[in-house]
Amino acid sequence: MSISDPGLADRIAAYLKAKQGREATVVGLTRIHGGASRETYRVRLEEDGAARGFILRRDPTSALIETERTVEFAAYRAFHGSPVPVPEALALEQDESWLERPFFMMEEIENAVAASVLQGAPYGEHAAKIGAQFFGALGEIAKADPATLGLDWDAPAPDACWSAELARWEKVIDEDEREPQPIARAAIRWLRRNPPPPAQKVGVVHGDYRTGNFLFTPGGDIAAILDWEMAHLGDPLEDLGWALDPLWAHHNPARPGGMCTHEEAIAHWERASGLTADPQALRWWAMFASLKGLGIWISAAAEVQDGKNTDPVNAFSGWYCLSYHNQIIADRLAEYAA
Repeated sequence: MSISDPGLADRIAAYLKAKQGREATVVGLTRIHGGASRETYRVRLEEDGAARGFILRRDPTSALIETERTVEFAAYRAFHGSPVPVPEALALEQDESWLERPFFMMEEIENAVAASVLQGAPYGEHAAKIGAQFFGALGEIAKADPATLGLDWDAPAPDACWSAELARWEKVIDEDEREPQPIARAAIRWLRRNPPPPAQKVGVVHGDYRTGNFLFTPGGDIAAILDWEMAHLGDPLEDLGWALDPLWAHHNPARPGGMCTHEEAIAHWERASGLTADPQALRWWAMFASLKGLGIWISAAAEVQDGKNTDPVNAFSGWYCLSYHNQIIADRLAEYAA
């Protein structure tokens, strides 16, 4: 095991001793790259003669998307022990003096991996099985009652879910574009002129529910749904539109997420959620998903261009993913205008 940042390792050990009374030595510290709004580390400890580990999520010096750590921590706490598999949230620390920035700790899920969106067929023979679990778990999120979960987040009215999210991501594009984005602007005009029906319910929206943001075992079982940093209350179809986006299809648009057919995915979601994926509404949320993607990739490009973030993942996102979603939106606009 290696320690990528000895200074940070010492700080973690000091925190565990002072705040939790633990005499532990950090014997492994590895940065897990790829997150948009948190630095993620795998921490390995030697404690009482035994090896233990956890995941540490720390606020970065600069982030693609501004998110609230307390929201992510609350989501993990709310869904732990539910039909939606998540790691146990262990501790939230707002005091910056310990690790220079706020952070939280959560359970490490072992013997499970996440797929890369660049892989051709990451789920192999388990694709259909994982698809049923993936879209079924998303339906469980949609079915969940925020009040019962103890999530007292701001809730838009059913007929305002779409406009609240469109305004949010239009603002991101306004602030972060470093050059004109005509396709994004065309998508915004289309979305504003063609509003969806009101939400069937206002529920928990994960915000980034896609391939790559869950862990699965070699046997094809989903072990944990991750990356809740963009969670909020809204129309559950927002998550479905994002999960179905072609960018996450592992180069096979006929199988959303590289798992199952479009029809099967919707059927799994409807069965678990008890809701209906209205075609008109889902068409709107699908277009919105690609626009939201543009907002994220435009932010990624701005971070790189402004010299705030040199992570190669951001550079790739600001180039490849931006181009991909521009093409998806252009094709859809042409189809809808025909």
